[in-house]
Amino acid sequence: MLGQQFYHETIRNVIVAFGTMFNNVQIVRKNNSGVVTQSMKVPLAYGPKQKFLTRLDQDPSLTSATAITLPRLGFEIGTLTYDSARKLNRVQKFKKVKASNTDAQKLDTQFMPVPYNMDITLFAMAKNSDDALQIVEQIVPFFQPDYTLTINDMSDMGIKRDVPIVLNSIDYEDSYQGDFASRRAIIYTMSFTTKFYLYGPVTSGKVIKTVQVDQFANLPDVTPTREQRYTVTPSPATADADDDFGFNETSSFFEDAKVFDPESGTDVNKS
Repeated sequence: MLGQQFYHETIRNVIVAFGTMFNNVQIVRKNNSGVVTQSMKVPLAYGPKQKFLTRLDQDPSLTSATAITLPRLGFEIGTLTYDSARKLNRVQKFKKVKASNTDAQKLDTQFMPVPYNMDITLFAMAKNSDDALQIVEQIVPFFQPDYTLTINDMSDMGIKRDVPIVLNSIDYEDSYQGDFASRRAIIYTMSFTTKFYLYGPVTSGKVIKTVQVDQFANLPDVTPTREQRYTVTPSPATADADDDFGFNETSSFFEDAKVFDPESGTDVNKS
């Protein structure tokens, strides 16, 4: 069973959606008269906080071409845990008729997804307190304590889902230790939890358009004789699985001992 290749890019889409929320944070700097003298967009990157701090420590004078600039936003993913509180009925299925004309008689099905939580840490780094507070105040008011994003959760099945992103905590750090040659870094670390679902493989099969039941009078050990056939078909017969249709019900009566052969689609004598 395991080993069937499928990849719906769910975790990737959640990470991209999370980063998109913070890719347009801007700060301004004013003079003593309150006039804006500088406006800048805060850069955002994926990576651990320790990587950026190491680059700051290695180049406190900003003479290296690889030095980073502050302020800066960064984020990294953490643990991935199963969320039993959002568990769904595992035997239910999503269904979707294939869109192409050549596959119009086929139906895609998929079992209900599995709920998971992923921890993501966002950190805001700045060299002065006012820059850091501007960043924090542009983020925190939107989380009470969660903010919901709508993403294309399962594009193959046409499913969109709201993904809550919960702000759990905010930590503050001011690395002011060291001599005057050392660079100062004010860091606000915000911990988030994203609540999403992971989907299994999609299976495809033909749509059942005819149901036929043959009823017999006796038990199998008494040489049963066929008495009635009950058939159900959609109305109209050209209806697809996602159309609005009814049903035609037909009853036929027999006085023979024939049985239906599903391979040939005809009635044959019982051997």
